[in-house]
Amino acid sequence: MDLEQELRLQITRRQLFGLTARGIGVAALASLLTPKGLLGETSAVDPRTGGLSGLPHFHPKAKRVIFLFQSGAPSQIELFDYKPGLKALHGTQLPESVRKKGPLLQGMNTQSRDAFTVGASPFSFRQCGKSAAWISELLPHTAGIADEIAILRSVQSDAANHEPGITFFQTGFPVGGRPSMGAWVSYGLGSENQNLPAFVVLLSKPNAPGGDQPLTARYWNTGFMPSKYQGVAFRDSSDPVAYLSNPPGINRTIQRRVLDDLAKLNQISYEKYIDPEIETRIAQHEMAYRMQVSVPELMDLSKEPESIFEMYGQDSRKPGTYAANCLLARRLAERDVRFIQLYHRGWDQHDNLVRDIQLQCKGVDQPSAALIRDLKQRGLLDETLVIWAGEFGRTVYTEETHISNVYGRDHHGRCFTVWMAGGGIKPGISYGETDDFSYNVVRDAISVHDLQATILHCLGIDHTRLIYKFQGRRFRLTDISGEVVEKILV
Repeated sequence: MDLEQELRLQITRRQLFGLTARGIGVAALASLLTPKGLLGETSAVDPRTGGLSGLPHFHPKAKRVIFLFQSGAPSQIELFDYKPGLKALHGTQLPESVRKKGPLLQGMNTQSRDAFTVGASPFSFRQCGKSAAWISELLPHTAGIADEIAILRSVQSDAANHEPGITFFQTGFPVGGRPSMGAWVSYGLGSENQNLPAFVVLLSKPNAPGGDQPLTARYWNTGFMPSKYQGVAFRDSSDPVAYLSNPPGINRTIQRRVLDDLAKLNQISYEKYIDPEIETRIAQHEMAYRMQVSVPELMDLSKEPESIFEMYGQDSRKPGTYAANCLLARRLAERDVRFIQLYHRGWDQHDNLVRDIQLQCKGVDQPSAALIRDLKQRGLLDETLVIWAGEFGRTVYTEETHISNVYGRDHHGRCFTVWMAGGGIKPGISYGETDDFSYNVVRDAISVHDLQATILHCLGIDHTRLIYKFQGRRFRLTDISGEVVEKILV
């Protein structure tokens, strides 16, 4: 079988309709078929970055993002949303008037409940820094950077279960199939470093027992966009990127010849079918070739001084820990990686919250604060947007009918806390307010789409103008809503 016959056998259903359309179908297809293929990517590409020509839309405050995603939903009541009045209400029932105010969002176990027993946090809070922000005793290192961060206590989500909650936060839609935030940024702005991916994903191990909640690659995928924009997950093994190393007997010279020949074959296929995934394949082969040099250098911590390991904590020497990944995030930021997504599992505390949240905080507090300090001392904080957030919050009522020492909290989307720092964010502020039960927002509500619009704004992107056309519809990260939170911006 010759090459042409082989290529014809690889034709897709959509390509078949495109090639066999006749009459009025040709005119209809003209609006879908573009030089970049069938997926609707019509904007010109900046040859320097690979992003869209004309972006950023205005001068950006941030060049890159580090997203410290706390998967499982940290309890805002134990960490940032100080509610001293709950001590007097400990063990009582949450008033029905509070519970039913606003949209009815259900957690995992709420629908079957007949009791909503209020649980006050056993942890103390203090006002920290010149900003006098209330921060829990569980986060002493974060308290030390209170004047560098903006604490947003009034974030709301439309989802209150993990899968739709994480999907919504990452893609702007609670159902899978849309591009992740990192993919949108990679698509719009491209990369300043041609030897590393624009979008890198780091996965860290939980610090609490039973917290190894699964994370799916769909959270950092591209949905209907070409896969060249997806996140590249780094592993905590001796081979940090899968299939990056050459097999025995293959050196760089042989590999270069193979890649050159393979690129010629792929180019023939692309010219015939105009499929953007073929372009992606060519680009990925070339990126992998360059990463064989850049990734080992990135992962080599031998030149980091002892003071850095002391700053991040000794866990930073252990690959796969949150501390090690925070240090790696700084190294990626130094190398102009555009979007660095760190996922840290272990916050889904339906029972024994008092024990588990202490373990989680011990693992994340020092490295998170160290990352901010490290970026600042290197002159990188002003141009790096750092975000610390989970997918939603936790209820003021406990999972138990009667209060106990091993209580947990249910999922809660009506209000939760996020903190941000760096590029474009006003430092040392607390924004938004919840009611006395940390159950409903009473001032300055921030939706997930508002937060996404603000993140893009810091990068110099108008969220209403970052568009990807697919199947006749113009999609965007913020869907059909979202307002920039101007009051938290410098």
